[in-house]
Amino acid sequence: MAETLPLTGERTAPGIWHENYWYARHLAAYEWLTGLIPPGGRVLDAGCGEGYGAELLRTTGAASVVALDYDRTALRHVAKSYPELKPLQGNLVQQGLADAAFDLVVSMQTVEHLWDQPAFVAECARVVRPGGAVVLTTPNRLTFPPGNWYHTRELTGPELVDLVAAELDVTTVAGLRHGPRLRAWEAQYGQIVDAQLADGHQDWGRSLIDLVRSVRATDFTVEESTPTGTADSLDLLIVARKAR
Repeated sequence: MAETLPLTGERTAPGIWHENYWYARHLAAYEWLTGLIPPGGRVLDAGCGEGYGAELLRTTGAASVVALDYDRTALRHVAKSYPELKPLQGNLVQQGLADAAFDLVVSMQTVEHLWDQPAFVAECARVVRPGGAVVLTTPNRLTFPPGNWYHTRELTGPELVDLVAAELDVTTVAGLRHGPRLRAWEAQYGQIVDAQLADGHQDWGRSLIDLVRSVRATDFTVEESTPTGTADSLDLLIVARKAR
């Protein structure tokens, strides 16, 4: 069995107890979009990271999933851990893939890492087929803690819509939020994210340790909204389609 991919601060990964909140939060977005996979669809996960999301897409209906990333270490891990994926190294703003090659392009928690975000969206639009969908998620700048030096530009809901609408027809905007169990914990102890960032995990209190270990994707909700209606959400999700 492949080893756990080391944390760098740039991506999340399963199997690391103190990273479990972030892993579950990101997984919830992947689970939300699985209904967009056309039967037998060709899917691109642009910025696949550890590969868990691409593997979920493969096992929930996609005929093939290309896992694209720039990081060779991550791609070696993908090849060992998820052998039925198709790992590919490439620059996300110059992907080197054929026009209209995919039925669905997803890129989760990636656009905020890129210097040329319009070029990235243009590449996603180029490689998706006419009528196909592009799905992006990104942290909400209005609620995400500042100071992540891996992020070049974080976005609000309206800013994300403007970015994507320059190339594609936006059909859905949604926000990811804490579900009832996490909100109840926060009502008693305070903000979960702040608590995790306040101290190294070796210094966390028992209540936080128990919570983080137990978080699942089902502890988050995704609700469709308007661009401004996502202002209090944790993460932004957008679905857009290429004109036929």
